[in-house]
Amino acid sequence: MAKNSAKIKNERRAKLIKSYANKRAELKAITSNKDLPLEERMEAQFKLAELPRNSAANRYRNRCEVTGRPRGYYRKFRMSRNQLRELGSFGAIPGLVKSSW
Repeated sequence: MAKNSAKIKNERRAKLIKSYANKRAELKAITSNKDLPLEERMEAQFKLAELPRNSAANRYRNRCEVTGRPRGYYRKFRMSRNQLRELGSFGAIPGLVKSSW
């Protein structure tokens, strides 16, 4: 079980990412456009650096919906491998069948 503060911090990051997504995309488009003058691109780069760090999408950490565990995460099920196996064994996940041979 992850610390509650880690889960809350990650949720806060998700909100920031969503709110700054458009502005960040516009500034990135300006910085990568080689047709614009260097001064304009550098100005956009400085504005991008002034945005909150936690508004960058790569700061978000995928966590298990059940426990908040950050490692062993399956995107399709949005949970960690431990919970996937446990809930799958109980038949709590539709369509998931535990294989045996």
